Amino acid sequence: MSRLPPLRALQIFETVGHCGGISQAAKRLNISVGAVSQQMKLLDEALGMSLTVKEGQRLRLNAIGQRFHARCSIAFEELRAAVSEVERSKNPNNLYVSGLPSLMTKWLAPLTYEWQHEDGDLDIYLDSTLADTSEEENADFRIGYGEPVHYAGHSVVLFRDCVVPACSPTLLGHPGHVEHAADLLQYPLIRIDSRPKFDSPPSWAEWFELEGVAVEHTIAIRRSFSSSSMAIQAAIDHQGIVLAQFSMIARDIDEGRLIIPWQRAMPLPSPYYLSWHPNTLQKAQCRAFQRWLIGRGRAQEDITDSLIRRGVIHAGVSSS
Repeated sequence: MSRLPPLRALQIFETVGHCGGISQAAKRLNISVGAVSQQMKLLDEALGMSLTVKEGQRLRLNAIGQRFHARCSIAFEELRAAVSEVERSKNPNNLYVSGLPSLMTKWLAPLTYEWQHEDGDLDIYLDSTLADTSEEENADFRIGYGEPVHYAGHSVVLFRDCVVPACSPTLLGHPGHVEHAADLLQYPLIRIDSRPKFDSPPSWAEWFELEGVAVEHTIAIRRSFSSSSMAIQAAIDHQGIVLAQFSMIARDIDEGRLIIPWQRAMPLPSPYYLSWHPNTLQKAQCRAFQRWLIGRGRAQEDITDSLIRRGVIHAGVSSS
């Protein structure tokens, strides 16, 4: 079959599949039940077969209909994403930043909010994704970890982070209860394991080794997370001590949700990088954002260096 069925019929079929019936789809689309039925019949005729079966008063997708619906849903999601990209590109003040979810949530999003408050002419779209943005996609900037996958000629090191132990103030009971690094072993330890997509941050075993603490071959860890932000939230919720990236917990420390029970920082094996589309810097607002973000990265790098040289310092990072 070389010709596609009518787009409207496909759209209504996708909605029927999501809603589980014609009546529900009609309500969602704000059209009549008869109009939905007519388009479903039109689609069956265009394909030369029925995609549904009746069960009493209900209509459900048959086996081929379910497979067809799954692929239609993917196609419509791609179409919606393409339309969104076109809409964003209409406005020269739009900025599309793609990055790793936890870093975007815990570090970049609060910073961009402060920056927009001071320089509010730029509309920012933050896309949290583990997938590296391909050269065909329309992201202006990408924040990644390790080595740039795309735009290698248009990238810079943003900053290298470090990890420190962090927990809720209420977990320890009272200040000064932790007198030695080994005392942390008395509490639940939370692990971040981002493999196989990325190398995981330094482990608890590596951190204790740095402190000269002899630990058993296997440290008792009852809770593990693939996402740093989930692990940090677990620590905020009094579930244990997490070895967290400092950039992601600075505000939680400043605002009293987390404390650092033992002052020892350990650097990540690789830095974060910033890359950008070759056409991005043709927009003046994007050039300004790039300069600002690189400046924020350098400030974070300075904090990492201070933490590693002298131990833990005050968490606050000026947004200026």
